[in-house]
Amino acid sequence: MGRLELAVLGLACCLAGVRAAKLGVVHTEGGFVEGVNKKLGLLGIGGRSVDIFKGIPFAAPPQALENPQRHPGWQGILKAKYFKQRCMQITLTQLHTWGSEDCLYLNIWVPQDQKEVSQNLPVMIWIYGGAFILGSGQGLNFFRDYLYDGEKIATRGNVIVVTFNYRVGPLGFLSTGDAHLPGNYGLRDQHMAIAWVKRNIAAFGGDPDNITIFGESAGGASVSLQTLSPYNKGLIRRAISQSGVALSPWAIQKDPLSWAKHIAKKVGCPLNDTARMAKCLKATNPRALTLAYKIPLVGLKYPILYYAGLLPVVDGDFIPDDPINLFANAADIDYIAGTNDMDGQFSASIDLPAINVVILTITGEDFYKLVRGVTMAKGPRGANATFDFYTTSWAQDSSQEAKKKTVVDLETDVFFLMPTKMAVAQHRANAKSARTYTYLFSHPSRNPFYPSWVGADHADDLQYVFGKPFTNPFIYWPQDRTISRTMIAYWTNFARTGDPNKGPSAVPTQWEPYTQENGNYLEINKKMDGQSLKQHLRSSYLQYWNQTYQALPTVSRDGAVPLPPLDDPKAIPVPPMDESSATP
Repeated sequence: MGRLELAVLGLACCLAGVRAAKLGVVHTEGGFVEGVNKKLGLLGIGGRSVDIFKGIPFAAPPQALENPQRHPGWQGILKAKYFKQRCMQITLTQLHTWGSEDCLYLNIWVPQDQKEVSQNLPVMIWIYGGAFILGSGQGLNFFRDYLYDGEKIATRGNVIVVTFNYRVGPLGFLSTGDAHLPGNYGLRDQHMAIAWVKRNIAAFGGDPDNITIFGESAGGASVSLQTLSPYNKGLIRRAISQSGVALSPWAIQKDPLSWAKHIAKKVGCPLNDTARMAKCLKATNPRALTLAYKIPLVGLKYPILYYAGLLPVVDGDFIPDDPINLFANAADIDYIAGTNDMDGQFSASIDLPAINVVILTITGEDFYKLVRGVTMAKGPRGANATFDFYTTSWAQDSSQEAKKKTVVDLETDVFFLMPTKMAVAQHRANAKSARTYTYLFSHPSRNPFYPSWVGADHADDLQYVFGKPFTNPFIYWPQDRTISRTMIAYWTNFARTGDPNKGPSAVPTQWEPYTQENGNYLEINKKMDGQSLKQHLRSSYLQYWNQTYQALPTVSRDGAVPLPPLDDPKAIPVPPMDESSATP
C-alpha cells in the first residue's frame, strides 16, 4: 500500500472517531421530521456540525383571503431537506406570478458539537422584508447560496435560527377595512410560525422561553407589529427591527377599502357592497388577484413608498389600535431597533434617478417637488418649511454631491430614521423589565453603480447579519468579515441574554442601553471603539418633525395620496426591498 493510500486511510480513521452529535429524526406536533446533518470545518474535522431542516409545515395550506389554520399532520417521516416554494407573488417583470398558495413552511438550523445534542439554545426567528409584496424565507439564490441561509448565525452565535414564508401582496394584505375582509393574513401567518416554534422548538434543542424575532424593512415593521399584537403575549422574549418599525409611514394602510375597490374593479368584482366584494375576491383565481396589483416606477406624482398600498391594517383584533397606542404590549420584550445611515438611497434613486448619475444634476425645483410629495398632509406651508429646513446648508455647500445627499437624508429621515427613533422612545417609555437599544449601520454600500459618497443603503446590512463574508470569502474584504463577526456577535448575545454585550461572542465595544435622556446609539461599521457609542442622532431633525412640522395645520386627511395608476402600461418592475442591494 502506497503512502497516499495510508494517509487517506489514516484520515478516514480519524474522521470515523470524531462523530458529531446530530438530532436525526425529530418528533413534532404534526409528525416525525428528518433533516440533514452538515459537518463543519475542513473535511468535517473538529466534530462540529449543524442540523438543517427545510420545508416543515407550520400551518395548513391556506385558503385565499382566510386566516391560516393548524396543520393536520402527516404519516411517516417527513423528509425536510429542501426549501419549499415562496408564497405566490408577482415576478420582477410584473407580468407573471411565481410561488405557490401552499407555502406556509419553515426552516431550522441547529448547531451541534461533537459530544451531546444541543439543548436550551436561544431561538432567533427571521421575518423577511419586501414591501409586503415580495420575498421568501430563504431569500434570493446566488449560485445556490441563499441570502437568508441561517447557518452562519446559528454556528457562529450558537443559536437556533428559524426562517419561514408568509403570504404577501393581495393574498396576504388585501382588506375591505371591515369584517368581510379584515386583512392582515400575512401577519397572522407570521404569528402562526412564531407560535409553532414556541410549541415545538424544544424537540430541536431550543429554549421555548427564549425566542427572539428579527427582521428587516417590511420584516422589521412586522417584528414591531408582532410585539405590539396581543396575540403574541408570552411568545416573544426579545425583538430586533432593522430599517422598519410599526410607526413607519409605509407600515399601516389607513385607507384599505380604496385599494380593495381598485383591485376588485380589475378582476370584475362588485364595488359597492363589501360583503359581495369580499365573496367575489375570495373566489377569484389567486394568480389573477396577484397580477391585479402592480407598482409603476415612472411618471410618479408622489414618492414611491406611498404607492405600496397592500399593507397591514388596524383591524381591531390582531392590530387592535393605532400602533402608537400599543407599546404597553411590548413592556417586557427586550428591543433593538436601528437603521442604515442612507436607508433612503434606494427609494430616493427611484424618485429622483439623477442622484446616482454623476453627469446628471438635481435642482432646487426637483427637491421641492419631492418635499411637496412627502409633506402633502401639511400643504404648501409644510412643503416650504421643510424645504427651507433641509436646504439651509446649501448656502455653504451647493455642490451636486451635497444636494443629492440632502435628497437621501430627507427620505431616510421620513421613511426610516424618525419613525425608528419614535418607536425606540415609545418602547423605552412603556418598558417595565425590558431593555432598549438602538444603532446606526454606516458601512458604505458595495453597490458598484452607486456614487462614492453613498453610505449604507437599504438592505446593505443583510449580507453581514447572515455572514456572507464568511460564506463567500473571495469576494469580500477582511473588513467585511470584521463587520459580519461584530453584527452576529451583538445580535446573538442579545438573543441569549437581552444584553448585546453579554454572551460567548466577543464584541468590539460596549453598547449601552438607550434612554430618552442619554439618546445612546451604537454606530456600526468597520472601525469600532469607545467612540462608536454616540448620543442623540440627528436630534434637531427629530425636533423639526415631531414639533415644528406637527404644529402646522393639517390640510389633507392623513396625507393620503390618490390611488396610483396600477394598470399603467408603462409600469416597470419594482426591485425587492429586502434583497435589492444585498447582492455581494
